[in-house]
Amino acid sequence: MTTTTPADYATADSNEIGASRRILSDTHEVFNQATPLENYNMFERDQALSEALVREGGGWGEPGVAALGETLGSAEWIERGFQANRSTPELFTHDRFGHRVDHVEYHPAYHDVMGLAVEHNIHASPWSDPKPGAHVVRMAKNYLYTQNEAGSACPLTMTFACVPAIRDTASVAAAWLPKIFDQRYDPTNAPLEQKTGATIGMAMTEKQGGTDVRANTTTAVPVAGRGPGEAYEIIGHKWFVSAPMSDAFLTLAQTDQGLSCFLLPRWRPDGTRNEFYVQRLKDKMGNRSNASSEVELRGAHAVLLGEEGRGVATIIEMVALTRYDCMIGSTALMRQAVAQVTHHIAQRSVMGANLIDQPLMQNVVADLCLEVEGALAMTARTARALDNEALNNQDSEAERLLTRFMTAVGKYWICKRATSHIGEAMECLGGGGYVEDSILPRLYREAPVNSIWEGSGNVQVLDVLRAMTKTPDVVDVYFDELETALGANTMYDAYVGALKAEFTHVEDFEYQGRHYVERLAKAMQAAQLVKAGNALVSDAFCSSRLGESRGLNYGNLASGTDCAAIIERARPNVG
Repeated sequence: MTTTTPADYATADSNEIGASRRILSDTHEVFNQATPLENYNMFERDQALSEALVREGGGWGEPGVAALGETLGSAEWIERGFQANRSTPELFTHDRFGHRVDHVEYHPAYHDVMGLAVEHNIHASPWSDPKPGAHVVRMAKNYLYTQNEAGSACPLTMTFACVPAIRDTASVAAAWLPKIFDQRYDPTNAPLEQKTGATIGMAMTEKQGGTDVRANTTTAVPVAGRGPGEAYEIIGHKWFVSAPMSDAFLTLAQTDQGLSCFLLPRWRPDGTRNEFYVQRLKDKMGNRSNASSEVELRGAHAVLLGEEGRGVATIIEMVALTRYDCMIGSTALMRQAVAQVTHHIAQRSVMGANLIDQPLMQNVVADLCLEVEGALAMTARTARALDNEALNNQDSEAERLLTRFMTAVGKYWICKRATSHIGEAMECLGGGGYVEDSILPRLYREAPVNSIWEGSGNVQVLDVLRAMTKTPDVVDVYFDELETALGANTMYDAYVGALKAEFTHVEDFEYQGRHYVERLAKAMQAAQLVKAGNALVSDAFCSSRLGESRGLNYGNLASGTDCAAIIERARPNVG
């Protein structure tokens, strides 16, 4: 190739100069780049999910889960997820005439993805259509959905989790559950009677208390009669109100009988706006598509759920279900990261070889894949426990205790692992994974919310301790489940034996609690993988998580691990 110098320009005619400039401007062609991961069926290209759905009793739901996977994997719906996060919600406290409206405006893409989720009954299916495997199928759909757009999963989770608290108060259930169960998403801000469907939010946290809801100072007084389903007026301030455009909110307030639980609607029974005033929207690190707000309640109408003074007991099942959904959400974020990474390394060549064939990259990525395998297996088993509990069979009490313990353990471990997991995945993509054109930054910003929302790490550890203290049988039930996997992996057997011995003397649990809960979590993930019967995965998981530590970071799998097979199992294999 001939190099053109400044001197050449001085003697060249205009045609020659134009040709030279075209040559100089044609600096490169784009090559050695992965194609976009789009236009594929997210369910059918996820072997671990497909197996878990059948294994845990949700095989009948495959057609519906696959249909959702096909939609969410399309370029059109992937772009909607990006749009919902680029154009964040905006608060309008007043209209142009000066009337107070407290309206939160979302990008149309947010309403599109919410509509898709409600159409697929992610918000209510185990309640509106209860059957064996209903929670497992809903878990699979939520897992796929959250990979596409995690922010809108927040109001869906709260709508799903509110049902146990509402259904025990007959008058409230009769009015609200038919609209909650409806599969038509209705974002209009109108009285319940004028709506096709309804979504529910939460208004729990106050400045001075945070997680310690018993420190709440918001007060409620009866309007006339007292008791479940009766009207009260609430005065106070809530520091975090998620999804403020929901149709009603579960909230806690103090009566003269103590902390009590209420359903607070956006509209009063007479058709006027409730005394619910949005002060501002939170400027969050992640979870950008979802509005979170501060709200003042100035004599707001609400109805009592359960008995006065029993607010925590009334809402506790909702809390457990939202923590379970945090497990689903964090597992989903890690799965999307692994899908992006395995897709990328299969097409990207460095120093003359595809990344997917390079040993060090194989070690890191296979380790990331194993993290998803373990998290999904534990989450899917929790879904089956919820189904078994709902069936009210002879094992339902044991399954209820297993759910109680496993959600606290799993919420702590899975949600905490997600942030470092996605950070490692970013490194696998290099600089391209750090820019906002990639989904990885959005996943990374999203991950901490699941560790913080509904109780951060220490809160979960203390909840494990609370369960052990108040209901000691939860420990026996948990170990009974672990023992169902004995006999197939010697490393696992030894680990469970040592763990069980440790739990005969846990006097220092409040100090060493993270150590114990981490071990409980890894044991449960290993148990489910061992029982799943894929020795390739379970042996690698046990060797890397239960044996002597080889390092704190991903990429420390033992020699002899079939990394290529583990990666291929997780790779979407698109393009």
